[in-house]
Amino acid sequence: MGEFELVRRFFRSKALEQAGDRQRVALGIGDDAALLDVRPGFRSVISTDSLVESVHFPAQYAPADLGYRALAVAASDLAAMAARPVAFTLALTLPDTDETWLEGFSQGLAAAAGDLRMSLIGGDTTRGPLNIGVTVFGEVARGAEMRRDGAHPGDLLCVSGPLGDGAAGLAAVTGQALPASLNDDERDYLRRRFWAPQVHWEFGLELARVASAGLDVSDGLLADAAHLAEESGVGLQIRLADVPVSSALAHWPAAQREAWMLSGGDDYVLLFTLPRASEAQLTVWRAAGWPIAVIGRVVGGEGVWLDRGDGLETYSGVPGYQHFGGTSV
Repeated sequence: MGEFELVRRFFRSKALEQAGDRQRVALGIGDDAALLDVRPGFRSVISTDSLVESVHFPAQYAPADLGYRALAVAASDLAAMAARPVAFTLALTLPDTDETWLEGFSQGLAAAAGDLRMSLIGGDTTRGPLNIGVTVFGEVARGAEMRRDGAHPGDLLCVSGPLGDGAAGLAAVTGQALPASLNDDERDYLRRRFWAPQVHWEFGLELARVASAGLDVSDGLLADAAHLAEESGVGLQIRLADVPVSSALAHWPAAQREAWMLSGGDDYVLLFTLPRASEAQLTVWRAAGWPIAVIGRVVGGEGVWLDRGDGLETYSGVPGYQHFGGTSV
């Protein structure tokens, strides 16, 4: 099976090509490049992610799970900018053309595309060690984008969901010992949190023009909070008791919960700062079903400080994942 036959059979499907708003796609798969119509007054938002086996996902997996995860983790960067997902391209390097693998992978990819309302508009396929490159395209009203550099002292520090489940999910999918008290539904929940992370893009749209700064939590709460603090030139204080935890994660001992909540990564919730003048918006969002938690505040100075209930301290553990340069952020 050649490259063009592979694309035709597995990736030129209605489920993938028409998952998003077709009015935005002037030209999709089949030419040298895709064409997107961008509305006046809006900005395109573009981000690229690369997934490598044994780095971003374990060697044991179901192809459909990998297809879903590949698009979801890339699209989270659009939510982090308060952008609406529009389309994506796929650069797929394969050791061989395993049709069973391709069928499962494309089905998982199509499921994520449908949930995120994104159309596949092109890409590339090559032979080599497995690598999945996804470039996502979104749009945001000019001036409404959420960036990392707008936080101010006095703002509230908030998250859009529980933390630590991504790391616990990785433990579940790699066969690590799990607490005996964890029931089947909770095990399935944790596996889904790893393989099918919920991208908070719809809530990201709510944050446009409201949040002063934000990003998604992919490398760990402390690591990503440090990025926000540095870009905004402020300090962040986090109250450990206010960091939300799921009922599934509550089965682990406190020390393990804390490590995963603060440094585990792979949660893909949104971490954002909210001006005090917009504090009433929290009630509106919670009434709409968004589990927003206020976990701290923005202060003058620099760095990230943790309050375990007995005063502020700098965190001495591993703050989050880094591909190069050891474990420091």
